[in-house]
Amino acid sequence: MRILYQFPLSHFCEKARWMLDYKELEYVAQNLMPGAHRAFTRLKTGQNRLPILRDREQWIADSTKIALYLDEQYPEHRLLPAEASLRQQALDIDEITQELGRHVRRWMLAQALSHDHESMDILIGEKGYLRQFEKFSKPLLKTLLTKGYALTEETLEQSKQFIKDSVEQLNQIRVEKEGSYLVGSRFSLADIAVCSILAPLLAIPGTPWERESFESMSDEYREYQSHLAELPLGQYIQKMYRNERNARVDWRGV
Repeated sequence: MRILYQFPLSHFCEKARWMLDYKELEYVAQNLMPGAHRAFTRLKTGQNRLPILRDREQWIADSTKIALYLDEQYPEHRLLPAEASLRQQALDIDEITQELGRHVRRWMLAQALSHDHESMDILIGEKGYLRQFEKFSKPLLKTLLTKGYALTEETLEQSKQFIKDSVEQLNQIRVEKEGSYLVGSRFSLADIAVCSILAPLLAIPGTPWERESFESMSDEYREYQSHLAELPLGQYIQKMYRNERNARVDWRGV
């Protein structure tokens, strides 16, 4: 059985889930505790980040490396185009989302820790020790995340500016591209990467970031969510989630 080690709220993990679902591969989404996960990931892969895919005896860390591995081992429903120029275009767009994803993660974590009680409930899970002792686990988790992701006023301002600049760049790519997809005439890693990395900013239905009410979110988040949703890029992301995101495994994990 394949196991995807994940954080439910991680957009990089959403990217990996989408790739596995797109290829129609069976897997289990296994949750790890933020902060404490580092001992496990370091032992298994020599690095600290999720997602990690275990496929039989293979351990693959990093969502892009997982994409390359899946195409090599399971070529049906390819994530990358066969044509060299289109393949490079898809990888270039994926590369843009790598750094963008780190800034989106930082900004959204700050939002969750300051305003969003729903996301904190997802972080500690529906059952287990974190839920049983949530009076203590929530403050502890908040401290670990604030330190681990350097959530300061200065870094958050940097992240907001990086998100703005990157969204403008990706929006321009979308405006200039004819057709439904970002690269060539078919769905690819480029579409999965852009959509999953920016999904937290759009609160898309059916994702970990869906919400019935925005009252608990900051004015800053609500304003940016509305702005992005009206851009061609935002409309494209919402369309891709409606038409292409056929989830086979619950993002909440186990």
